[in-house]
Amino acid sequence: MPDLLQRGWDALTSTPGLTALLVLGWLLYLVWLGGWIVLQKREPVATLSWLLGLALLPYLGFLVYHVFGPQKIRRQRLRRESNRARLPQETDGFSGHSDAAELASLAQGASGLAPASATEARLLIDGGETYDALLADVAAARTHLHLEYYIYDTDHIGMALRDALVERARAGVRVRLLIDAVGSGQPRRFFSPLIDAGGEVTWFHPTQFGRIWQRPWLNLRNHRKIVVIDGRIGYTGGINISDRQDERRREDAYRDLHLRLEGEAVRRLQKVFVEDWLYANGDETCIGEIAAQTPACDPGPIAAQVLSSGPDSSWEAIHRLHVGAIHAARVRVWLVTPYFVPGEAAMMALTSAALAGLDVRLLLPRRCDSLLVTLAARSYFDALMEAGVQVYEYGPRLLHSKALVVDDSLALVGSANFDNRSFRLNFEASVLFDDRALTAQLARHVESEFARARRVHARGDRPLLRERLPEALARLLSPLL
Repeated sequence: MPDLLQRGWDALTSTPGLTALLVLGWLLYLVWLGGWIVLQKREPVATLSWLLGLALLPYLGFLVYHVFGPQKIRRQRLRRESNRARLPQETDGFSGHSDAAELASLAQGASGLAPASATEARLLIDGGETYDALLADVAAARTHLHLEYYIYDTDHIGMALRDALVERARAGVRVRLLIDAVGSGQPRRFFSPLIDAGGEVTWFHPTQFGRIWQRPWLNLRNHRKIVVIDGRIGYTGGINISDRQDERRREDAYRDLHLRLEGEAVRRLQKVFVEDWLYANGDETCIGEIAAQTPACDPGPIAAQVLSSGPDSSWEAIHRLHVGAIHAARVRVWLVTPYFVPGEAAMMALTSAALAGLDVRLLLPRRCDSLLVTLAARSYFDALMEAGVQVYEYGPRLLHSKALVVDDSLALVGSANFDNRSFRLNFEASVLFDDRALTAQLARHVESEFARARRVHARGDRPLLRERLPEALARLLSPLL
């Protein structure tokens, strides 16, 4: 084999003009692909990062960009907008104070979801509490069960929920399950009992590597966690279906938050699910049936604005709401997130709030499930702490909660991390509340998390090669994470 390779190399190097041809091909490659990237009109730093990476990885860089590079899904966006137009249009008021009402109007403009309210909003902590409540509500379903998850593992809780769905499907309940093909894979055999019982299972952005002319959707993931039961009860937040998030089964289970909702806000979650279902499944005949099975709700006392964002919209609704809520703060900003890779606007909002004398705290995992993201997050600590932000690292369990507490009445809980991927590439769902009781409950929980975490202090004497340099290098990749 070495001799064969050597003969092949000798043949190539002896070819007249080969070097000139390779250089010309490389230049054409850079001009063609570079022009394509520039025309995407992304942030200059991200664009330059991709151009540099492609220049340093001739030809191989094209494959990397083809699979993982940013994508504008115009055709799919039009399809989603067409599906949205077929859904019943709803209006409702947001009964919160002026800052919250302004944020709700911003959310409606950015995501197209009208402000709403909830008759009940229950904060669920960790998987054990969430799964118990979910299974009880699933068992009581009478008309339909709509579930949408990024990760659905075929483990203990996965089987328990599948079997509960099978039982309801056999009882005549319409079961629709939407699963992200990257986060969960495509375990079709596992869901065969549900399909045989009359349930429907669809995968979001299934991989299509065989179609080399079509860019795969590996980088555009449905990170939402949504459950709608009979159009009356809704779940959303950060908890997937996995034993990795059940502290009763694993000592190292993720620390996380979820929501159980009743009231008008559930109709908004229903709309987000239906849009995703029609987009992934194409079954438009179910719209009338779902509309008829989704009851009208009287306004509730809790102002609740459902937020949705994804790569099918350039408005980054959840990103805008985070930044807008931080700018609206008067007393405190407490941010909890497992992934922290802020853009310029988010970094400016956090440091401005701290410089203005507000109580700004950031809670992150001591080490998340990505070393690269952990290093990139730590590269921002010095600037944050210099501005007055208190930074805490939580451990030993992996912190997976995504929450924002602003002053005494604004709270935001959902699936979105505080990073470029969640704000721009992933399909995400969150809920903004203007309610003192719920915000106080969330604040008490977050404060108890601060008490269990280690506060980060001045870090100027850290080792160069082991810490400072890796963090700086990881930060260079922040626009791509």
